[in-house]
Amino acid sequence: MSPSVADLPSGLSDSQIASFWRDGYLLIPNYLSQTQCTTLLSRINQLLTDFTLKDHPMTKFVTGEQKDGVYEGDTHVGDDYFLTSGDKVRFFFEEDAFDKNGDLSKPKEKAINKIGHNLHGLVEEFGQISHAGKIGQQNAAIAKDLGYRDPRLLQSMVICKQPEIGGAVPPHQDSTFLYTDKPSAVGFWIALEDATKENGCLSFAPGSHRRAPIRERMVRAKGNAGTVFEKITTDEQKWPRGFDHEEADSEEDYQLGEVKAGTLVLIHGNILHKSEKNLSQKGRMIYTFHLIEGEEHYDDRNWLQVPGGPAAFTKLDGTA
Repeated sequence: MSPSVADLPSGLSDSQIASFWRDGYLLIPNYLSQTQCTTLLSRINQLLTDFTLKDHPMTKFVTGEQKDGVYEGDTHVGDDYFLTSGDKVRFFFEEDAFDKNGDLSKPKEKAINKIGHNLHGLVEEFGQISHAGKIGQQNAAIAKDLGYRDPRLLQSMVICKQPEIGGAVPPHQDSTFLYTDKPSAVGFWIALEDATKENGCLSFAPGSHRRAPIRERMVRAKGNAGTVFEKITTDEQKWPRGFDHEEADSEEDYQLGEVKAGTLVLIHGNILHKSEKNLSQKGRMIYTFHLIEGEEHYDDRNWLQVPGGPAAFTKLDGTA
């Protein structure tokens, strides 16, 4: 039987902390029980069933390709539906969910790539495993152990990785998309179903967070006309505060991160990670949210903005 949250130790052990800083990611099995995973999957299915295509702009979630760790071209989504999603729950389609005529080739419930970006604030079941309740207290303890002084939860998402059409995600670093000066993002990634090689589990380049600086960031284009990638100009702005980094490798070796449902994966904002396309008949639902350090500068050029600015990002202090 999986342990309940009440049975889990507060925060991280010394060995877990050491492993996270060595590798740039950490797998914590049984963070959620199978019952909790089933409850969240049921809520996701309800969201997918209930949302309507009426007036939906049919926005796709598109990822860019990288060369030498740098994204090429403006290939990320950037329409108004995406740019105003920071305080809402919105639905983004898989690229391959459409036929050559631009019509959906799958039922809408099997065509969505992700739901975001304020599930934690607007859907109680997700708030309860992000910042509220006993699990919120546990997450706050983990954030403290990772050195956060003022952890702020700024976005949350369900990634569906649909059967047969779940898109590949090229190597990337989360701080590219959630940039603070200096980089401070950490992802809390929770598998709600088993994630395997066959259905597109994550892969990590262990230790790459010590070798791969954040070379550019995704920002809003002038006049909020989509998004562009802007180069980061100084070495000081590319690394977390006080970070002891190594020389960059020309090529990185990736390790599969196959995990069972209920596993929490902590992901450093600078680590290179990716996932392959899901060509299997089994989906791979996950829930993820990201923290940044509230004491670092988060400016209005970042694509994700909410009413009230960064001060309105959810405090992760274990009291909600």
